[in-house]
Amino acid sequence: HLEVRAFMAETLVIVESPAKAKTIGKFLGSKYKVIASNGHVRDLPKSQLGVDVEHNFTPKYITLRGRGDVLETIRREAKNAKKIYLATDPDMEGEAISWHLAQILKLDIDSKCRIEFNEITANTVKNSVKAARAIDMNLVDAQQARRVLDRLVGYKISPILWAKVRRGLSAGRVQSVACRILCDREKEIMDFVPEEYWLISAQLKIKGSRKHLPAKFYGYGDKRTELHTQAEAEKVVEASSGVPFQVTDIKVGERTRHAPPPFTTSSLQQEASRKLGFTTKLTMLIAQQLYEGVEIQGQGVTGLITYIRTDSVRVAEEAQAQARDYIAETYGQPYVPAKPNVYKGRKGAQDAHEAIRPASLLNRPQDVKASLNNNQYKLYKLIFERFLASQMTEARYEVSTVTLDANGCTYRTTGSRTLFDGYTVLYTEGKDEAEEAEPTLPKLTVGEELQAASIDKEQKFTQAPPRYTEASLVKLLEEKGIGRPSTYAPTISTIIERGYVQREKKQLVPTELGFVVTQLMKDNFKDIVDVKFTADMESKLDKVKDGEQEWTAVINDFYGPFEKTVEKASQSIEKIVIQDEVSDVPCDKCGAMMVYKMGRFGRFLACPNFPACRNTKAIVEKIDVPCPKCGAALIKRKSKRGKVFYGCERYPECDFVSWDRPTKEKCPKCGGMMVHKMGQNGGYTLCTDKACGYVVRPQKKDKEEKENDG
Repeated sequence: HLEVRAFMAETLVIVESPAKAKTIGKFLGSKYKVIASNGHVRDLPKSQLGVDVEHNFTPKYITLRGRGDVLETIRREAKNAKKIYLATDPDMEGEAISWHLAQILKLDIDSKCRIEFNEITANTVKNSVKAARAIDMNLVDAQQARRVLDRLVGYKISPILWAKVRRGLSAGRVQSVACRILCDREKEIMDFVPEEYWLISAQLKIKGSRKHLPAKFYGYGDKRTELHTQAEAEKVVEASSGVPFQVTDIKVGERTRHAPPPFTTSSLQQEASRKLGFTTKLTMLIAQQLYEGVEIQGQGVTGLITYIRTDSVRVAEEAQAQARDYIAETYGQPYVPAKPNVYKGRKGAQDAHEAIRPASLLNRPQDVKASLNNNQYKLYKLIFERFLASQMTEARYEVSTVTLDANGCTYRTTGSRTLFDGYTVLYTEGKDEAEEAEPTLPKLTVGEELQAASIDKEQKFTQAPPRYTEASLVKLLEEKGIGRPSTYAPTISTIIERGYVQREKKQLVPTELGFVVTQLMKDNFKDIVDVKFTADMESKLDKVKDGEQEWTAVINDFYGPFEKTVEKASQSIEKIVIQDEVSDVPCDKCGAMMVYKMGRFGRFLACPNFPACRNTKAIVEKIDVPCPKCGAALIKRKSKRGKVFYGCERYPECDFVSWDRPTKEKCPKCGGMMVHKMGQNGGYTLCTDKACGYVVRPQKKDKEEKENDG
């Protein structure tokens, strides 16, 4: 017995994930045993409300299904340890998990049993043990308040949706507001009435150059004039034709563009969506892997980035100093600002943790690329470059505006020239909408006359507001104070899984079901889907976290009026019947035209004669490319893990399969099949025959175009 005890660890450290346990165990050494709880071990029961509304909203916690063996291991290891540290994630959710573990292990929550770290590096982990603290009950209460509030909303309204609309539906404090935002925007788009307008563009000849200078009609004299009809446009073209364009004014100024701040959770989700095409769910999944630790050649399991759930743009002084040294060495001293860049966080930000940044600048993306999968590398490179860029000097541009007169018609052209590229030598921000590049203007003088090579008129129509993408929805939710960094990804996933919203390319488009449920919520639970009400509730929950308000008081103030609303709605709402969308696919068994249904794995086809006929089919998406093996159609499919691939419709008779989308074009070099690989700038096309190696990449921009993009 004594011999066995000699090998037992003196200190037990409990973390959330096995990956993190492996990384931290490497830093702490043999005197520490590090085990994982695998996230939450207790929660409210799924089968009932789990909140005693009659006794101060006391939560009823139970052990989560499948966590019994984990808890047994934790209890056994805890029994043999001299000291126990709870090292769950450094946020409200992590604090709550630590509190649950303390309850289960009967630990004194006022003892120094809680440790936390913003990054998983050797120094940070070891220092966190020295800075152990008591469990913060304000954070625990704030998490309990959110959990109870969400449970009350979800479990009181969802049964009404089941009874009045369709089984399997749900409502939520944040998801219902997000769905309403998308539906309101879609209604704006449907109600939008486009207005006609015309643009006049002139291409002016430049002496000694084959290039033309573009100029656009501004108005008459100094007065800006909008053209609404073809007749007005033709009048301008007629007046401007055959006459010289005289330069009347040249204004030259300087413009600076400041480096963007390092990533917060929401800005990382937005940029990963714009630049990498990642969903918010995928971004958070990969970021969690990079934070918890990845097996790096020569280093073992290593945490590559700091904690990923944050709304702060603050950076530690030590990290700033390292960045400044790195920038000076790599790019030169002119790229290092005189003082470190400091960013102001948005109003209402919690600022509990640093911004998301690399844990060590020694792990350059190109050095660890071989140890990462493709998505991990892309996201790590994005985080690495954004952090470095945030500590670099601003970019400076010379901006010129030239005004020209053509027989009383005023034209203008604006150009820019890079004076110093600053942070843009490394990083340019993604944009939701493409920006028109400004040309580099030739040397011109006031009074100089240019001749028009062409004058063109173009009919345009005002555009409806754009649909939200995941990036723009996350941005709006954050601006409005709805939800918190950890809620954005699951919120979007939920409204898609429930069938309220569909992804069309990158856009989020409400379905008929989404409109029906949102209207029902607006008519009967207006506070729940009110943006301001939801934001105000977030502020109250933040006061609980700061110790300024009792969590039960917040719930009590909400629940009284809410309970009456639920009772009224359950009696007054009439049954809503949503007709299934009929497809053009006949049922194999009875011949009826199949209808679209929504299941847990997305849309599928079902026979309308259910239950007499129970035939169902997966929705098949054919691509306009023949199978290279047998000539049959190729079908877009999904693997069990949700990854898209392409296979022959005659499977299993034909076993052709490709992870990359095949194209119609044959390889001009060997005649083999070409596929399109996704990537930045639209990706590229290549021959599947490795021996051939033929690749078609998008044309790279020349230096002048890159400067204009800056």
